Amino acid sequence: MTLSERNTIFKVGIWFCAIMTLIIIALSFLLIPTYSAIEENTQRSGTFFKFITGRLFNTDYLAVHTSIALAVVFSLISILLIRSFFESTSAAEIFYFFIFIISLSFELIRLTLPLYLIRSFPLFYLNVAARVILFVRFSAIFSLLAASICAAGLEIQRVRIVIFVIIIAALIMSIGVPVDTLAWDTCFNLTIGYTSMYTMVEVIVSIATIISFLVAVKVRKVNGYLYVSIGVTAALIGRNILFGADNWVGSIVSILLLSFGTWFMCSRLHKIHLWL
Repeated sequence: MTLSERNTIFKVGIWFCAIMTLIIIALSFLLIPTYSAIEENTQRSGTFFKFITGRLFNTDYLAVHTSIALAVVFSLISILLIRSFFESTSAAEIFYFFIFIISLSFELIRLTLPLYLIRSFPLFYLNVAARVILFVRFSAIFSLLAASICAAGLEIQRVRIVIFVIIIAALIMSIGVPVDTLAWDTCFNLTIGYTSMYTMVEVIVSIATIISFLVAVKVRKVNGYLYVSIGVTAALIGRNILFGADNWVGSIVSILLLSFGTWFMCSRLHKIHLWL
């Protein structure tokens, strides 16, 4: 992929995120007044962070909506900054970071559930929405893994082949999972089967990504990749909290970690490639 082709994709990503931002603004006017009428759900997300905050803070659907809106806006702002800083910088890893960041704008699809609760459209659409979210989430972490492999020294000349592999892997993960369209948690996530298995896959891929960036420090003798790994770790933790944030504390902490992690990994990567 040439620099020109990559920058064109960045432009398309900016327009896509801008459209998603307009959609979330429109949906906010429609959905926010209805949250008080939605019956309180006792099924909460099972993340470790939620295990702590869930005992201290009550569910707030407005906080969930806000975290989704912030994820969409964050995605738009981040891609604008990436295009600005990397427009003339050739960095193989940044394209995969771009996929990770733009995936956050797809969290908007979670609002399909409250729309269903007030509009009562066919359950088929909930099923499709849940699988699309799973596909995008797995594509994001597989893309980070690809970025770390590039950093570690593996020459990947054909980006299209890598993207094809990522798509196939994410499709396999998302199509095969059972989805219960009648059960959902307080973060508007539908209940899926084999949850522990999918969590294990995500954890293993995340750990492998961080280790690969650390390997890049030794293999390429560039200490900057150590800081990139720190940024990736913070971004992954923030992302995980975002998926299960059903109160204001979770929403704020997730966006702060995502912002810090993304800024840290991208700024350090930019500095690395200025010196290479």
